[in-house]
Amino acid sequence: MMKRYWLAIAALIILSPLGLLADGTAWGEWGGDDLSETLGYIPQGMKNVQDVWAGIFPDYSIGFLGESSLGQSIGYIFAAIIGSAMVYGLSLLLTKMIAAKKNSTLSCSNK
Repeated sequence: MMKRYWLAIAALIILSPLGLLADGTAWGEWGGDDLSETLGYIPQGMKNVQDVWAGIFPDYSIGFLGESSLGQSIGYIFAAIIGSAMVYGLSLLLTKMIAAKKNSTLSCSNK
């Protein structure tokens, strides 16, 4: 069962550059310029932080690979790997915390 899970995750990671074929922007990936063009203004909260954080791979590009389609495809795959690893790590952490709390509660009730 776990092997199927990992194969499915790997397939989704490898297929992630298919997003490059789509027109426009992906949902929720708008920058200030995109929002200004769509809404006519930039929300104040976003305006305050737009120069603070640019992301690990801005526009899914990796500096030394340039902005070629190969470079962006590799950037998509790296972003998918990093995102998947973060979700997996957080899931493990939360599972261990919940299990530890449950075991702590059970040991307290046995006294």
